Amino acid sequence: MRNFRELNVWKDGRVLVKDVYTLTKLLPDSEQFGLIPQIQRSVISIPANIAEGCSKNSQKDFVRFLQISLGSAYELESHLILCEDLEFLTPEKAEPAIQNIQKLQRGIASLIKYIRSNH
Repeated sequence: MRNFRELNVWKDGRVLVKDVYTLTKLLPDSEQFGLIPQIQRSVISIPANIAEGCSKNSQKDFVRFLQISLGSAYELESHLILCEDLEFLTPEKAEPAIQNIQKLQRGIASLIKYIRSNH
């Protein structure tokens, strides 16, 4: 088993959760049952799936959970872009988070590639 607390992608995901939850406070109350819970679920899913994958015995299962985490990161990016389109968030507010999401996407993808090439 792996210690998820040692993985930079998990640490970055944890920071992203806090940042994104702060952003969702800026969204209109009309999105209380729409985009807000969707955004929060997708961001929480990133470090949660990394941690869950660490409990798996096989590298194949670990990679599968990393892929789920990566999918959640792409979903989250899409949600924030939509928030800009709907003018719920200004580009100045959304873009730093989107850049951090993209950095995390690259990190997760690199970890997947590394695991696949070494096992």
